[in-house]
Amino acid sequence: MIEFFYDLLHPIQWVVAWIMVRFHDLFTAIGFDPAGGAAWSLSIVGLVVVIRILLIPLFVKQIKAMRGMQVIQPEMRKIQQKYKGKNDPASRQAMQQEMMALYRSSGTNPMASCLPILLQSPIFLALFHTLNGIAQEKTVGPLNEELVKQADQATIFGAQLSDVFMKSWGDGNWNAIVLTAVMIVLMSASQFITQKQLMAKNTSSASMEGNPFAQQQKLMLYILPIIFAVSGVNFPIGVLLYWLTTNVWSMGQQFFVIRRMPNPGSLAEKELEERKARRAARRGVVLTKEGAPEAATSAEHTTPATPVRRQRQQPKRGNSRQQRRPGGSRSSQGPNR
Repeated sequence: MIEFFYDLLHPIQWVVAWIMVRFHDLFTAIGFDPAGGAAWSLSIVGLVVVIRILLIPLFVKQIKAMRGMQVIQPEMRKIQQKYKGKNDPASRQAMQQEMMALYRSSGTNPMASCLPILLQSPIFLALFHTLNGIAQEKTVGPLNEELVKQADQATIFGAQLSDVFMKSWGDGNWNAIVLTAVMIVLMSASQFITQKQLMAKNTSSASMEGNPFAQQQKLMLYILPIIFAVSGVNFPIGVLLYWLTTNVWSMGQQFFVIRRMPNPGSLAEKELEERKARRAARRGVVLTKEGAPEAATSAEHTTPATPVRRQRQQPKRGNSRQQRRPGGSRSSQGPNR
């Protein structure tokens, strides 16, 4: 049954081997030892970079799906409150139908947030099978016998890429034991940090309240690192290197997205607005709550007042003696003598 499953993965395994061999050729061409651990380790890192670049469109869909879930949280809570305490099959089915209708109307797919992980799983299993086959001198596509021997003999920090913690523990191979232990710890820690920064900075408090999906995320925050630690003792060093590189990439990519495009109502959005306000203040601009500059305080948005022209009133000229005479009339004759 297991062999049948790996037969289904053979096309993916062939592609994984092809990418690794092409990177190995590249590093060999620039002077790396073909049988050295550096060339093969960097080939695995190159494989991660290629896979993650190809997954960027799915990552964008994942971000949009998470934002959509944040937006429809109030409507989801209304539906949950409507059927609260109703455990009969008809009520549960009606609630599921209303939830699915809400997903369709909002264009949100909850499974989109899991797509990058799901699509990486076959690649991870194919790499696992390929590296296990190296220890058994199994060839895969472009990974011929010569390259398999080079990869099998390649060492990094005194341990072979095909070494496994449990097997090394039985053999007393302390170089492999220490290296695998350090990589398992780093792999679990990077996974915890990635999930932690997502929940702490990019999730609004309103969406966390009464949301079963958010409660599951909290649970997975501690369960996933434990799963990695327990299962990592059975992974070859090459697979641990692949997974550690993947986690570091995910952590950096997520940090960039959270910093530049945070979810509405999250702590990261508040920090982004504060950074915008500080940058605007250095330019002498005051931002409104919506992030736009105020017209009254920004010099470039202030319209100077147009001066109003007033007609100057010319003073009237008159004879001062005439003005002193009663009636204001001017006499043509001289004064009475």
